[in-house]
Amino acid sequence: MAAQRVAEDVARGTKQTARVRVAVRLRPYMHMQDQKGEGACVRRLDTKTLEIINWRNATETLQYQFDVFHGEETTQQEVFLSSVKPILPHLLKGQNASVFAYGPTGAGKTHTMLGSQEQPGVIPRAVRGVFNLVKAKEREHEGWDYSIGMSYLEIYNEKVLDLLSPSAQDLPIRENKDRNIFIPGLTHTPLSSFSNFHSHFIPASLNRTTASTKLNQRSSRSHAILLIKVVRTQRNPPHRQQTGKLYLVDLAGSEDNRRTGNEGIRLKESGAINLSLFTLSKVVDSLNAGGGGRVPYRDSKLTRLLQDSLGGSSHSVMITNIAPEYTYYFETFTALNFAAKSKQIVNKPFVRETVTVPSVQVKRSREEQEAGRSGEPQKKKLKDVKKTGQEDATPPAQLHSPTDPSVLNRLMALEKLLMGTPAKERLNMHREIQELKEKQREFESKAKVLKVTGNGAASNSSDNGSSGDSPLFRTYLPPLHRKQSAAAKPKKQQAVVSPLQVSQLQPLQQCPVVKRPTVCLMKKQKNLEQSEVQEGKENVKDTGWESHLDKSVLDQSRHKILQVLNSGSLKDLKGLQQIGDKKAKLILGWREIQGSFTQLEDLTNIEGITAKRLSSFIKANILSMMGT
Repeated sequence: MAAQRVAEDVARGTKQTARVRVAVRLRPYMHMQDQKGEGACVRRLDTKTLEIINWRNATETLQYQFDVFHGEETTQQEVFLSSVKPILPHLLKGQNASVFAYGPTGAGKTHTMLGSQEQPGVIPRAVRGVFNLVKAKEREHEGWDYSIGMSYLEIYNEKVLDLLSPSAQDLPIRENKDRNIFIPGLTHTPLSSFSNFHSHFIPASLNRTTASTKLNQRSSRSHAILLIKVVRTQRNPPHRQQTGKLYLVDLAGSEDNRRTGNEGIRLKESGAINLSLFTLSKVVDSLNAGGGGRVPYRDSKLTRLLQDSLGGSSHSVMITNIAPEYTYYFETFTALNFAAKSKQIVNKPFVRETVTVPSVQVKRSREEQEAGRSGEPQKKKLKDVKKTGQEDATPPAQLHSPTDPSVLNRLMALEKLLMGTPAKERLNMHREIQELKEKQREFESKAKVLKVTGNGAASNSSDNGSSGDSPLFRTYLPPLHRKQSAAAKPKKQQAVVSPLQVSQLQPLQQCPVVKRPTVCLMKKQKNLEQSEVQEGKENVKDTGWESHLDKSVLDQSRHKILQVLNSGSLKDLKGLQQIGDKKAKLILGWREIQGSFTQLEDLTNIEGITAKRLSSFIKANILSMMGT
């Protein structure tokens, strides 16, 4: 059975496009964030329009218009009904849909997507809506079977991590022949009901990386993507199968490290988040520019996974979360500009459908089956031999020459070797070819004599009334002609040997080819041997210094270093040998998350500290302590 992909424009006869729908949600005003009491910088004008104060001129305002604007009083239910629910029916038609929340940190993205137990967000409401649609379709008895599954992942420091099966393994991102993005090794869990989804989703959400900053007590340090896959299969032939995917994305917010106070690991996380969001902005700019230029999807893991949502084949909705306080003014202004550019992106959805087509088996003839079993290829058609001027005349019977095939193979091998052999090694081959030419002349002279005697015998047999079909002289092969050498344009250092008619000639032995090592290769081998000897000396030298020290002194020094690593301040850590400001901050960050170091070898978990650097670090600090 074979499967084929049916596009929506082919199935319906029309080509459909869908613009990215953009909704803006304003977070309620928080007095704690407005320490100066400056008030709000954003104001709602109607259900689609808002205005923000122009930072260049405080007496002017800038207006933005989107598909829908959710004010401070908008509930979670209203956000879902107006922005998310209209795209859910596309899943049951074999099309993709995506919803992602965008905005600065502390603007309420996670609240919009997840919500709380009292006020569920977009994700639980959308999954419940998918189950309700499937149940309604099953009650209609249309002859389709439905199955629902989920996958959940996060992008943390440009690493794709599975939240349903947590591990430190970075999963790869691949693209199949139909240009669909998928992640091999990602856990896919079948779902039977919404309560079943809830039992898997809540523990997986706790695996997501979060931390506290000055602007947000529970800040998301990664981008989270929930994938809901709906597959419906036709019960009766041709057993069509349609697959729809719903992407629910909670993006991490862009951060100003001067305001968040990020240091160490938080600073590295913030850099990865801002870089991926900057790549997302470049993708939007490239799509709006048009012209068929390169779109930098592959510059970031986030944009690679959102490739179907932005400029792809998905029905997409972006919910931009903004904050009204003046302290968030530039973050809000940037988010509104990004949302205004995103609503110009046009996607091209299509139906992902496979149809099982029965394969037609062609009955082969008995000869072809036998040839297939024996593994022999079919006989090629022989080319027509150019006819000479005596086409109408009956060709004379030719002498049947049982030529040894090994001789012909040897002659062909000689000709090929002659073309690729250096000039110094061609002398022996030329001698061998000259000997073959002499033998060729002898055989040609003998063949002429046999030909004359054969014609006389044939004429005598015809006079006696016999047919003259002696098996010794009968053949169906065309006459062989010696190739004429082009005397006007002789080829330089090339011998052309025509096939010979030789009987029972022993195969020739191939000429041995001796390859001598070049001077450069001998120098490289000599340098390699010297480097191996030097490395061996260095290893002996690095490991020999511990043998000259007392074991008690060595253990006491290692204990002091471990004590500084576990309880020392930033200044104490920087006082250690080979520990700078960056590594000291990384050690503090690791100690804050993982706890104390149990042994000095745990330092290899710090970024940039390898086993070789650890050995050098221990040696430098122990010798320094002994010197003081």
